[in-house]
Amino acid sequence: MKIEVYPDDDTVAGKAAAVIAADMRSALAARGRYVMAVSGGHTPWLMLRALAEEPLPWQQVNVVQVDERVASANDPERNLAHLRASLLTCVALPPDHIHAMPVEATDLDRAAAQYASTLRDVAGSPPVLDLVHLGLGPDGHTASLVPGDPALDVTDADVAVAGAYQGRRRMTLTFPIINRSRFVLWLVTGAEKAATLVRLCAVLEVLLQMVLHTIVVEQGVVDVEQEDDVHAALRYPA
Repeated sequence: MKIEVYPDDDTVAGKAAAVIAADMRSALAARGRYVMAVSGGHTPWLMLRALAEEPLPWQQVNVVQVDERVASANDPERNLAHLRASLLTCVALPPDHIHAMPVEATDLDRAAAQYASTLRDVAGSPPVLDLVHLGLGPDGHTASLVPGDPALDVTDADVAVAGAYQGRRRMTLTFPIINRSRFVLWLVTGAEKAATLVRLCAVLEVLLQMVLHTIVVEQGVVDVEQEDDVHAALRYPA
């Protein structure tokens, strides 16, 4: 597990883009394709715009969603709208290489199973994603895996439908496919998440030592405003 701290959103977004670009080039040289899963949020959109400036063979790349709100296609809060604006209008990524979660479906459980099938089509069976980008909420949620939600306990499916969070139900990748991925990139911004990040790192350190982990963190890129406090807390967790 590696943690890097940067002073602002633009810097962390640029660093994350560089990390993804390097991983993409390595994977494409080794396997000829790259499948990455992207979460939503302000800093990730900055990251994707920075990534769009990298000279990359986008025709060999597939982009899938980590999670999505259950909302209409034209809802401005949909992660898909930002994903398309950040990448599709900026790079030569084929439109059918962005795989949207089918959150407009009437039968959401069936739609989740259909998305799992899409993942198998683009990433093998079982699907192995090259990179999963995750964020972290102040309450400890990542993807749309929220504390107390039954989706946390799903072990037999790669995609699940979570309960309402902040007024919206969500479709989300589950722990099994996240853990199966080759690379997990955490992007955590904001001082309000510092305490949660400290707890996460303390738990991950114990789990990694026990080799009984839920998510393996190979690379973390972290931006927290209260940098000194976070460093002290990481050295001396409460």
